[in-house]
Amino acid sequence: MQNPHSSSNSNANINPSIPTPNQDPAIQPQPRRPRGFAATAAAAAAEASPNAPASAKGKREREKEKERTKLRERHRRAITSRMLAGLRQYGNFPLPARADMNDVLAALAREAGWTVDPDGTTYRHSPPPQQMAAFTVRSVESPLSGSSLKNCSVKSALDGQPSIVRIDESLSPASLDSVVIAERDTRSEKYASASPITSVECLEADQLIQDVQSGDHVNDFTGTQYVPVYVKLATGVINNFCQLADPDGVRQELSHMKSLNVDGVIVDCWWGIVEAWNPQKYVWSGYRDLFNIIREFKLKLQVVMAFHEYGGTDSGDALISLPQWVLEIGKENQDIFFTDREGRRNTECLSWGIDKERVLNGRTGIEVYFDLMRSFRTEFDHLFAEGLISAVEIGLGPFGELKYPSFSERMGWRYPGIGEFQCYDKYLQQSLRKAAKLRGHSFWARGPDNAGHYNSRPQETGFFCERGDYDSYYGRFFLSWYAQSLIDHADNVLSLASLAFEDTKIIIKVPAVFWWYKTASHAAELTSGYYNPTNQDGYSPVFEALKKHSVTMKFMCSGLQVSSYDSDEGFADPEGLNWQVLNSAWDRGLSVAGENLLSCYDREGYMRIVEMAKPRNDPDHRYFTFFVYQQPSPLAQGTICFPDLDYFIKCMHGDIAV
Repeated sequence: MQNPHSSSNSNANINPSIPTPNQDPAIQPQPRRPRGFAATAAAAAAEASPNAPASAKGKREREKEKERTKLRERHRRAITSRMLAGLRQYGNFPLPARADMNDVLAALAREAGWTVDPDGTTYRHSPPPQQMAAFTVRSVESPLSGSSLKNCSVKSALDGQPSIVRIDESLSPASLDSVVIAERDTRSEKYASASPITSVECLEADQLIQDVQSGDHVNDFTGTQYVPVYVKLATGVINNFCQLADPDGVRQELSHMKSLNVDGVIVDCWWGIVEAWNPQKYVWSGYRDLFNIIREFKLKLQVVMAFHEYGGTDSGDALISLPQWVLEIGKENQDIFFTDREGRRNTECLSWGIDKERVLNGRTGIEVYFDLMRSFRTEFDHLFAEGLISAVEIGLGPFGELKYPSFSERMGWRYPGIGEFQCYDKYLQQSLRKAAKLRGHSFWARGPDNAGHYNSRPQETGFFCERGDYDSYYGRFFLSWYAQSLIDHADNVLSLASLAFEDTKIIIKVPAVFWWYKTASHAAELTSGYYNPTNQDGYSPVFEALKKHSVTMKFMCSGLQVSSYDSDEGFADPEGLNWQVLNSAWDRGLSVAGENLLSCYDREGYMRIVEMAKPRNDPDHRYFTFFVYQQPSPLAQGTICFPDLDYFIKCMHGDIAV
């Protein structure tokens, strides 16, 4: 009997290149492609062969293609982020900060009336007839503001029908374009169609809303959440000798506020006034007189621990500097101040590098802040006990905002310059060297040498330009360290503030750096300390640190639109930044408040802030816990339009009827 495992068959299986008796010698089987380590060895052998130049050329082509793919991906992400910002702003879609296409599709499907389960299952319930009109109004209002709906309405096609705009159950979300009339120019054109679903013609905006859903006006905030409004008192109310400068003027100002139904006032307590001449010698007399007057008017009080400088620029404001004893120390040791690449010192606030360095007459930076906060808490303990002081804001940087002083007008900065990194004092340089050594690259212990100057544009620099060094290995290391120093400063100061003001609401102010937001690098945000390019979320780590201390995040609201900045080259996007910051804070459970910039005082700007404070159609019903109105001049001077301000406050309180 023949052995099935004969030697001839074995040889054929072992070496397929040797033809078997039953195999045509002209037909040779293809050799198997090497895999794993064999593939690596084969590639190394190919590079070592005489054809190595061709292989190297192919490798270079592959690298170039990878770079091109990376560039296309960045461009795609930038476009996607702008699309998501538009959907959030104009369509009120509750999309998360880092939404993907699944989130967008689910939001669109829900807006169209479909039900989307968490596992992606999508189906549709038949809405009752009385809900049809409500769905139609949302489809019309979402992409447009109230002013854009002027001269538009829907005309009935048949008598006795409740509305001509109806939804067919067979329509897909994509086919709903036939009922969303906002995609067309409705200012002067009349539409005609064979289908009654698209029979639309131009009428007045109020008639449209009354025909389809009566009583829903875009500016009607009756019954909405009550958002308390605080007004900030003028800085000069307390002079440099800690005296109340004009008690009668203060009473007149508070009387105006009371007539406008303002909920409370904001008072800056300046470190440079209270501890002006000698360390740990605190003078509170002027603030004591001011607080007693505020108590007479039964207004709530929020106090700002202002550890920064005020004024002294081209605005002509009186200068409130840091304490004189601190400036004397600074003459001997200038590294206690923030320093730019050219070695210029910024005395607006102390460098975060000395937070734990005993260079202030034996005290560290955070100990100096804590001693002032503890003195205030002890001095006005009775006002905390009776509830007059409702919250305390902790200043963490220039203008009291959590940021580096990278946009200092004293240094020559003008909008929309990218600013400069402020990390060249010896203490922050020591921190950078330590971080680079731990990273294993000691030669990275330096600031970027191609980041431009205060008024540079991103495209003019090698660091911030498209595909610039900001996204290199070194750039990512440096920016991560720079942003982490900001987070560590907030964490260090807030740890002691929580001890000084236990059981009191603590507030932190976050800046609105909206210029260059439409570029890939977000250069202005990077120099201010927020590592937030298009491929990185720079606000989440900050808000995670703030959440540990249960603070309220107060965001500087611009009240501006992109069109307000079309005339410059700043690629500004205040609306996109607002959406990212507010949603990131809310998603992490932070309480959110707002404060206006000094550039918006018209009715339109007020309304944009109200919409920001109480987002329409937010499924989680999130809103500001309070709002601070920063006035350009005292109310008593009569330079502010009282009707607009009164209208704004009533909208915030939810008791306006139009």
